[in-house]
Amino acid sequence: MSNKRILVALSGGVDSSACVFLLQKAGYDVSAVVLDLSPPHAQTVVAARETAAALGIPLYVARDYARFETNVIRPFADAYRAGKTPNPCVICNPTTKFALLLEKADELGIELVATGHYASVEERNGRYLLKKAGCLERDQSYMLYRLSQQQLSRLILPLHSLPKSQVRAIAEESGLSCASKPDSQEICFIPDNDYAAYVEALTGPMAEGDFISPEGQVCGRHKGLLHYTVGQRKGLGIALGHPVFVREIDPVDNVIRLAYAGGEYAKGVILSALNWIGMDVLSSPLRAGVKIRSMAKEADATITPLAEGRVQVEFDTPQRAPAPGQSCVFYDGDYVIGGGFIDTSF
Repeated sequence: MSNKRILVALSGGVDSSACVFLLQKAGYDVSAVVLDLSPPHAQTVVAARETAAALGIPLYVARDYARFETNVIRPFADAYRAGKTPNPCVICNPTTKFALLLEKADELGIELVATGHYASVEERNGRYLLKKAGCLERDQSYMLYRLSQQQLSRLILPLHSLPKSQVRAIAEESGLSCASKPDSQEICFIPDNDYAAYVEALTGPMAEGDFISPEGQVCGRHKGLLHYTVGQRKGLGIALGHPVFVREIDPVDNVIRLAYAGGEYAKGVILSALNWIGMDVLSSPLRAGVKIRSMAKEADATITPLAEGRVQVEFDTPQRAPAPGQSCVFYDGDYVIGGGFIDTSF
């Protein structure tokens, strides 16, 4: 395989388009693939075709509705019904997006792949490390922490050091209409972003249940667990004389337990399904910076191994509303050590 050939995941948006343009300028022979994973992705395919034509590169379509439903949509729906708050991109990246990207690259005899993510990959002593973006405001390393060594070893991320304004300028320089296109804040398979309606349409309505006050008394009715997330304050329809927050979503008893301000903070979390990038396994307590959601500030913590491959993360300073189903990602400075899914908080 030639190391000057590269396959880019193209969506037609400004990031992936600028990625292609930069690789072309660097002398790569660029081909592109657009992922068609659900009916709403049809508009992405159209946009990618337009962009590929404008940039003069071949475009392939990788269509796999079944894999996306099995790996992403169903776990997403099941997690919400179980009172969790999943992040579909974190799940999709290793199991579907990068898997399909590499499969198409293998089919075409291309070694290297690229995406428009804001992060970087560094090889050190035969191990491939995931590093924060040079522009920390755009850093997406949190979203990529579940990638495997095999996936990281073939990945190039050209946008890692660039601010968004420069990426848009690059897209404009290339003459692409997407240069001024706003960033999408939607879940790719739920265009209207109404995830609760989507999940209920897919799996059926959820039963109503009780809100439990901070004092342990029934204080109202909720409309179904999937309509709420840990830490939520607005839209509860509860008046107790003081602001209250969702502290716990209990799928066993179908209740939502509330807390007054301050009660939504946790000293730590228990994680499962760990993925390690900077090491093979954790055998002793580790000090690290951790993020409990993609946009959270990094917090200092101690990570301690537990039985059955789980870990305990104890924060130096209590953190607000860690939500079961979200990821907690560990950092050593600019490098991702690993991470896992939040099971419970304490």
